[in-house]
Amino acid sequence: MKIAISGVSGRMGRTLVEAVLGMPTFTLVGAIDHDGSAAIGHDPAAFLGRHSGVTVTADMAVGLAQAEVLIDFTRPEGTMAYLAVARKMGVKLVVGTTGLDDRQKQAIKSASEQLAIVYAPNMGVGVNATFKLAEMAAKILHGAYDVEIIEAHHRHKVDAPSGTALHLGEVVAHALGRDLQTCATYTRFGHTGERKPDAIGFSTIRGGDIVGDHTVLFAGEGERIEITHKSSSRLPYAHGALRAAHFLQNKNQGLFDMQDVLGLRTLPIDK
Repeated sequence: MKIAISGVSGRMGRTLVEAVLGMPTFTLVGAIDHDGSAAIGHDPAAFLGRHSGVTVTADMAVGLAQAEVLIDFTRPEGTMAYLAVARKMGVKLVVGTTGLDDRQKQAIKSASEQLAIVYAPNMGVGVNATFKLAEMAAKILHGAYDVEIIEAHHRHKVDAPSGTALHLGEVVAHALGRDLQTCATYTRFGHTGERKPDAIGFSTIRGGDIVGDHTVLFAGEGERIEITHKSSSRLPYAHGALRAAHFLQNKNQGLFDMQDVLGLRTLPIDK
């Protein structure tokens, strides 16, 4: 498959370049970065001491000219710009950008009427298994346990809680028949009063070079259940994104997530 990558000078962009070059079933045909980036005009694989045969450009149309799929892990405003050009050019999308608001998510949904798109707050296979495990635990425990979600990321992350943490909250809330928008607690300070029984709490840690740690804590009387995923590298996200790109190979339109890609939508406990 012919792959284009946006934000190639960023941490995730570089990881994606490395992953694509390491898999013979994919070919890097486009590398895009923001105007003014020091990477413009250079080979995106230069940091690996390799030659990809591609030159980084700020022109989205040029970067997507030969691509079947664009993989985008940039920022919300960048994703919206790439979405508009990809829609016009008929290029499929794998979107791992976090921090999108409802209007931006709706724009992705609208574009999926013409394009095949995989949009997920986390592309990692292990993280998506964690989503499913959290859903299953919530259904089994049946609301008799307090739920807290703790996440940690590097000092450069600009949104909080992380998209992965929010999705964990959505998964658990849905399994418990709750609305996350009304039951989520994001801050605690001072005299807060007792914990509301149906609350889903979030705690955020930012520091150092933490790639991404997420824990769902179910706290009951006399016991605690913790479901934890820890990332030590961005490569699992890149490999998951390529798996998503492959999933789109025979899709012409529609909006999918990693649960679709991994076949986790229906397991025995859901039946």
